[in-house]
Amino acid sequence: MAKKQHYRKQQVKQAGGGSRRGRQSGRKGFRWNYPRRGLGPIRRWLPSWRFLLGCLLIGVVAIIVAFVTLYMLLDIPKPEQIAAAQRTTVYYEDGEEEMGAIYDYDRTAVSLDTLPDYVGNAVVASEDRTFYTNNGIDLGGIARAAINNLRGGARQGGSTLTQQYVENYYLGQTTDYLGKLREAVLAVKVDNHLTKQEILENYLNTIYFGRGAYGIQAAAERYFGVKAADLTLDQAALLTAIIPAPSAWDPAINPDQAEVRFDRVIRRMVDDKYITEAQAAAAKMPETIAPKTASDFSGPSGYLLDQAQKELIATGKFTDEELRQGGFHIITTIDAKKQQAAIDTVNNLPDDRPENNYVGILSADPRNGEIYAMYGGADYQKRQRNAVTQDRAQAGSTFKPFTLLAALEQDYSPQNTYFDSRTPLEIGNIKVQNYDGVSRGRVNMLTGTQHSINTYFVQLNQKIGPANTARAAVQAGLPENTPGLDDSLTNVLGSASPRSIDMTQAYATWANRGMYVPLHIVREVRDSHGKVVYTTPTKGERKIDENIADNMNWILQATARPGGTAEKVAKLGRPVAGKTGTSSGPWSAWYIGYTPQMITTINMYQIGPNGEEEVLTPFGKYWWGIGGNNFPVDMWMDYMTKAIDGMEVMDFAKPGPIAGRTPDTDRIEEEQPQIIEAPSAQPEESPEPEVPQAPEPERPAAPGADDGKHEAPERPGQPPAPAEPQQPARPEPQRPQQPQQPERPRPSAPADPPAPANPEPGYPVPGNPPGNNSAH
Repeated sequence: MAKKQHYRKQQVKQAGGGSRRGRQSGRKGFRWNYPRRGLGPIRRWLPSWRFLLGCLLIGVVAIIVAFVTLYMLLDIPKPEQIAAAQRTTVYYEDGEEEMGAIYDYDRTAVSLDTLPDYVGNAVVASEDRTFYTNNGIDLGGIARAAINNLRGGARQGGSTLTQQYVENYYLGQTTDYLGKLREAVLAVKVDNHLTKQEILENYLNTIYFGRGAYGIQAAAERYFGVKAADLTLDQAALLTAIIPAPSAWDPAINPDQAEVRFDRVIRRMVDDKYITEAQAAAAKMPETIAPKTASDFSGPSGYLLDQAQKELIATGKFTDEELRQGGFHIITTIDAKKQQAAIDTVNNLPDDRPENNYVGILSADPRNGEIYAMYGGADYQKRQRNAVTQDRAQAGSTFKPFTLLAALEQDYSPQNTYFDSRTPLEIGNIKVQNYDGVSRGRVNMLTGTQHSINTYFVQLNQKIGPANTARAAVQAGLPENTPGLDDSLTNVLGSASPRSIDMTQAYATWANRGMYVPLHIVREVRDSHGKVVYTTPTKGERKIDENIADNMNWILQATARPGGTAEKVAKLGRPVAGKTGTSSGPWSAWYIGYTPQMITTINMYQIGPNGEEEVLTPFGKYWWGIGGNNFPVDMWMDYMTKAIDGMEVMDFAKPGPIAGRTPDTDRIEEEQPQIIEAPSAQPEESPEPEVPQAPEPERPAAPGADDGKHEAPERPGQPPAPAEPQQPARPEPQRPQQPQQPERPRPSAPADPPAPANPEPGYPVPGNPPGNNSAH
């Protein structure tokens, strides 16, 4: 105890004396006293009440200064400015040319004097019961919302009608405390400069009611087909009821919730004495008219606007409500000229094309996933299903590259892996035959791919395991839940039914040397004041070994060589890789072709009156039958000739060794005459007959009637080519003996592969029993 007293005396002396007056007189100016001297080890760290009071006063002064400053600087927005801020605009890739708007606002201002009293009364009763007494902000409501939010309850805004009106202008910028302060200041200023009637009128003319309608006039027309002045009490109550979440509570989407909200408004109007009990008892949930799509969604561009909206919502960073009324500027990846080229390509199809024949076109940069062009249909307002992102069609022979991928990953050499290509081929109870009926002897991957030889690929699939083909498809980018994706032996022939965007994504992975970059249509999003709030990531993920991918690109270039199923694309004058495909029937026809900087998928299919898939009806010059190597390849060339014009001619990367053998890329052209022993006039799918060499056939009176129904594997409607179109008798293929390669780790497959212990059934194609294979 004595030691403590001595210590304190020493402290006092050092401070300038033993009296309080002496200590005070010894100070010169301000001295920082924290931690506080002369106190115990705990109290010395606790701030004094003077310090806390000083901080509080400084904070209050700062808030007052900020409030006054904002009050002086902020301008009161006019209803026209608010409407402009709400408009979410979508642009082409240059960020300047407008594509359209997502739910472009439909707004016509009306005077409050022309509206029935119950219109404004319903809004006040539901949204701000203190509207006529508050000064623009409701401090009690804000306090209740803050306490509730701190307690972890459902988030509340505590906003008055005036605040909501202001928030429409600053949407997306009032979520933080500074934004809320700016909103509150402006609400007070609006309340001081405008009458309550003017505020209510402006609110009713700018608030979003859903269905692309901004303001009470547009809402009355969109929901009931009447003018706002003619709204009934029931109709006004319903429109008011859905204001907080019009997209979610639209009666056409959620009638039960809409009715709950309707009843709430009616009860509140009774409580606030705006209507009588008798009027409330007579009130009934009104009927609404069917929603109409915004005008900007008409034509092919509607599919682009819809896709941009869906893509952003899928990120989880935007809600449907925000995109409808957020005033965002969405910059897409769509090139206006390439998009027009895609539209022109479809419009150039023959006039006798069936109305239920559909085409999807998707063109993208495989290096960064940006979509150049997308044709999802002729008019979004007439059909809200995107041919690229929603419709599905059997893949046919475009599925064969997944077997190639699985084989390369198991170290099978493209040049050394041989199988007998004879047709037909029976494996257990499965009968496989080549579409053109030609046997080409023992062939390797290059020749098998060049001619899309069914019997070769089924044997290769048996060798590497069908489950690995399915795995490779998912690895490259196909969704696991793709209909028809299984591990049957004939999955290689394309029984799965993917979307065009899925197949494009998978091919783009090896086109980009094994790097997977998600395809996307949105590049970035800016708020109404120009600030970038979202940028789509373009960083790739390694899915396929680089050398494996290079070998894939090398092999798939074989289809563009003379005699290949896509030999027409060689006229593009640059390296092209790809694969044609025609499902049995034919139910669909594909071509997926690409250069190092652009991949384009063309898909054609037909849908019946009940929404079921139909066999493609022949039309135009390909009256004998539609296949991947005719219309899809022709359309690909039509589009790519324009789309890639002016772009650099790029070569694919040279592939490295597989199974110890370096691909002999320089000798491929020399080897082709030895490998290809089939007539070049026999391309893959639904081939063009050699018309100049064959007698003029009698054209059927009604293409697409009886002989238009393709009974695979025959070529329906095609006249019998006399003796293989005037070709000399083709001797049995006598391929020169392949050089012995003792370093090959796997011997080539036997000519007659043994039947599997549990043979798989044929793939399930409507009207195509097991063994009827014409996928190519």
